[in-house]
Amino acid sequence: MSDQDDLSAWGDALAEQAEAAAEDDPWGAALNEQAEAEAAATKSSLDALSESRGSGGEKVDLDVLLDIPVTLQLEIGRTKVSIRNLLSYTQGSVIEMDRLAGEPLDLLVNGTLIAHGEVVVINDKFGVRLTDVISPQDRIKKLK
Repeated sequence: MSDQDDLSAWGDALAEQAEAAAEDDPWGAALNEQAEAEAAATKSSLDALSESRGSGGEKVDLDVLLDIPVTLQLEIGRTKVSIRNLLSYTQGSVIEMDRLAGEPLDLLVNGTLIAHGEVVVINDKFGVRLTDVISPQDRIKKLK
């Protein structure tokens, strides 16, 4: 028996085994069906995305990305304390931060520094006035 015949026989045996397992195992059949449906959905999503992109000369429609929520954080400072000190804090305790008064805040989007700003109060509500926006090149450098 040649190697080609041997491989063909193994392939036939494995196919028979898979069919028998699917008949005996309804969970296995359901999982296979689910995997096939997910693969088809992913393929159709990717096809739709590539169709919307078009050729390199056309403008890419980024409206799909504009409704994705992100986490926006303002950091006024950081400090390290022991658990003993943390447990001793009460109402009115003052915690010293690592920044000076008047120093700009950090604006982070999903944990990435995007800009620096200063606190403003408008109609009894806090806000932030951006004083320095980090360039995309600098953001990429910090990721590396």
